[in-house]
This record gives sequence, C-alpha cells and structure tokens, in this order.
Amino acid sequence: MTPQRPALIVADRWQDYQLIDCGDGMKQERWGPHNLVRPDPQIIWPRAGAAPGTKWENWDGFYHRSATGGGKWEFRRPLPDHWTIRYAPLKLTFKIHPTGFKHTGLFPEQAVNWEWFTAKIKAARTAGREVSVLNLFGYTGAATCAAAAAGAKVCHVDAAEGMVKWCRENAALCGLAEAPIRYITDDCLKFVRRELKRGRHYDAIIMDPPTYGRGSTGEMWKLDDHLWPLLDECRQLLGETPLFFLINAYTARLSPTVVANLLAALLPGRGTITAGEIGLPIQRDGKVLPCGIYGRWEM
Repeated sequence: MTPQRPALIVADRWQDYQLIDCGDGMKQERWGPHNLVRPDPQIIWPRAGAAPGTKWENWDGFYHRSATGGGKWEFRRPLPDHWTIRYAPLKLTFKIHPTGFKHTGLFPEQAVNWEWFTAKIKAARTAGREVSVLNLFGYTGAATCAAAAAGAKVCHVDAAEGMVKWCRENAALCGLAEAPIRYITDDCLKFVRRELKRGRHYDAIIMDPPTYGRGSTGEMWKLDDHLWPLLDECRQLLGETPLFFLINAYTARLSPTVVANLLAALLPGRGTITAGEIGLPIQRDGKVLPCGIYGRWEM
C-alpha cells in the first residue's frame, strides 16, 4: 500500500461563510451576517492591492492579539452572544460564538472532510450496514453532527466539558437531539483504553489531536509522545471490516507525509491512503489559505 501524493482540497461550497480577504497576518471572514477580522500566523504575505499599514474596513468584530499572549475582541456594534450558520450541502446548522481565544467554535475548511465521510457512511448504510463512529478530540462536534446526519451511531469524546455541551447544542440545531450520539467528557487515550476493556469496536475513527492538551482530570497530552500510542490503541478498537480512519491536524509538527506514514504503519497492506492540505478560497484575490492537514485511510 503506497500513500498517494499529498493533495490540496478546498472547501468552496459554503454560502453562509466566506473568507473575504487575507494579508499581513490577518484574515477577514463573513460568518453569516457578521464580519470578523482575526489573526492567522500563516498569512505572511501582504494584502492584495492594499498599501502597508492600511486599516481593515467593514468589520463588526476585530480580535487584537496581545504582545504578552492571548488577546481580546473589539466590537464596533453590539453583537449577539452567539448566532448560527448553515452548511447547506449537508443541511447542517452550527452555533457560532467568538471566544476569548479568537476561535468561533467552527473550522469551516473541515467541510471537505464532512462531505467525504458522509458519502462513505451513506453508501454503507444503503448497503444495509450499521456504522459506528468514534470522534476523538471532537471539539464542538461538527464532524459528530455530520456523521450522525449521515446515519451513523457516534461517540463524541473531548476533555473539555464546555465543548461537549456545545456539541449537544449543535446536534439539536441540526435536528439530531434524539440521534444515537454518546457525549463523553474524558481524556481520549484513557477513554480508548477503557473501551478496549469493555470489548467495544467501531467501524470508523475521526481524530483531531492537538500539539498539547490536558485531560478531564489534568492529564498532560503531548503529541510527540502520545499520538502513536493512541493510534495503536485505536487500531484495536476497529472492527474486522473498518470503513475509514481520518486524522486532522493543525500543528506544524505534522506534515501530510508524516500523517500518511503513520496510517501506513497503523494499517499496513490494505486500504487506500490519501493525505494533504485543506484550505479555504480567498474571495478577494482567488488565493487559497491553507488551514490544516488531513490523512485518510479507507477501504
């Protein structure tokens, strides 16, 4: 099994979200009715057609990074605490809330992965197969909602109780309040080991491992030390005929080739592996903003 050459795939089917402009370390985005400007360390090129130092215009919220770390939002007008946007191709609705650490609760570039595994789950369900999905480091649950909407039973795991609650809210917004979703607040590695002891198996696994993190009771997660042990444990959770294994990453410590190599070592001799970058189209000048990497194993 030879992984395919890394490829860039672009999430270009949004209607309620738009990456308007990028440059000088900042990006301007439309999240439904509100325009936000946020920093992005990858944007080291200048704004197209703008003189150096040109101020951003037509924004509702601007995140100012602090020289001592962190930052804060400046709002030109009062905004609601949260609002919703819809991903029309999959009929999914998500809660958007500007947080104190600049995020909004959604990574829109992940839509390309939602569509990929939605098609795989639906094809399996059409063939009469039940599909169970484990979503580790599940954050606010966009992938969980997409998998559940496609007909899968999903186990959503995140160490942050607030993120798991947010996932419940997103599920309700998607009409999935009664869907077969397990909501788990726990350290991912410890949870996987307990699932093995229980004898549980899954048809597919999704994970978005951070560089560093802490479990629900203070356990320290270090990607360099813990990613392979977690993957090795997850391999044992897969059923006899697994459907897919998806790794997302936003850390510079991993490249698409590294993720492909990890998957090849994890599941040698079978299936197909693809890996690459995911990105968003920049409306102003047609460039693509790379937003992270993915690795996909599938049968």
